[in-house]
Amino acid sequence: MIIKKVGARIVKDSRGQRTIQVYVKTSKGIFKTSSPSGKSTGKFEVRPYGGNLKGDVWYINNLKTIGKLDIKKFEDLEQVEKLVGNKLGGNSLFALQASILKALARENGKELWRLLGGRKKLIRSVGNSIGGGLHSSGVGGKKPEFQEFLFIANGKSFSENVKLNKIAYNLARKILKARKRNDEGAWETDKSNEAVLDVMMHVREIMKRKNQKIDIGLDVASSSFYENGYNYKNPKKKFSPGEQVNYINELIKKYNLLYVEDGLDENDFSGFAKLLKKSGKQCLIVGDDLTTTNPSRLKQAIKNKSINAIIVKPNQIGSLLKVKEVIDISNKHRIKTIISHRSGETMDDTMGDLAVGWNVDFIKTGIYGKVREVKLKRLMRIEKKE
Repeated sequence: MIIKKVGARIVKDSRGQRTIQVYVKTSKGIFKTSSPSGKSTGKFEVRPYGGNLKGDVWYINNLKTIGKLDIKKFEDLEQVEKLVGNKLGGNSLFALQASILKALARENGKELWRLLGGRKKLIRSVGNSIGGGLHSSGVGGKKPEFQEFLFIANGKSFSENVKLNKIAYNLARKILKARKRNDEGAWETDKSNEAVLDVMMHVREIMKRKNQKIDIGLDVASSSFYENGYNYKNPKKKFSPGEQVNYINELIKKYNLLYVEDGLDENDFSGFAKLLKKSGKQCLIVGDDLTTTNPSRLKQAIKNKSINAIIVKPNQIGSLLKVKEVIDISNKHRIKTIISHRSGETMDDTMGDLAVGWNVDFIKTGIYGKVREVKLKRLMRIEKKE
């Protein structure tokens, strides 16, 4: 495949923040990808732009030599990385490489997920239902410390899972009497972490009586309230790292949690390991800020036996080659993979193709809002194809 031209422009994400869109032009057409933007970012993520957003846009718009590359397969993205070096950040490199892959898929008469070698399997949907932490303003000046309270449907198809998550989401609103949503479409509340979990457990029981299976999960995002200990405000308390491990473990047991993401600080591999040892047979102990879609961070987590599941956010690392490496390493070590949106999203649905193309186990992309639903709809369309 010969690339005729590449270009970039600034667009707005779902939070009204500026991000990058990249297009690639070939003889088969023009192929676009816009990058999401994170609000609560891990300390070990790559920078989103080489210098700044305008600089990356200028660089891509003046990248004339890319036309000399001959991209024939996924692995040829290495040519692109050698060409741009360290000039682009994670958002820009992801958008450029994803657009190239879309063009390559069209060149081969395939959809992107098929180009990547995907096979159909049941992917479970992880949906942010009730919000707290950095993503939320709360109600009356109060909110939970945990960033996301998640429903994870367990239906017989992806379409059914999407439907079940919506049922759970609406039941939660009624019980909470919630009136507003946060950046990711999750309900705002003034309740404590455990009071929210009580609501979610009530939802689970209501649905169970109707033979509708739903699991519960948390994105604790504990680095956001860690400073010489874990500092809770609603209600006020402070935990040492060891006490935090015990507390999260107690929540897993009490509420029969399937999923806990970033239950410890992003530097605490040993704390993750202690939690995994206590609860890993029952619950997914998920790394996000801990691992930042970085092969070296993942290898460190494996060495320390810190996780049994990992969040995959392509723009955290930028390079789709490294994203694939993270997924391959995870599969080798029986670590579950969860491809994830960001708080600032766009109408781009590339994530759905990457999920199926790389055979991930879960997709985390919210329940409410058009920028979340477009990813779910893409997966539902793929599910219907022969």
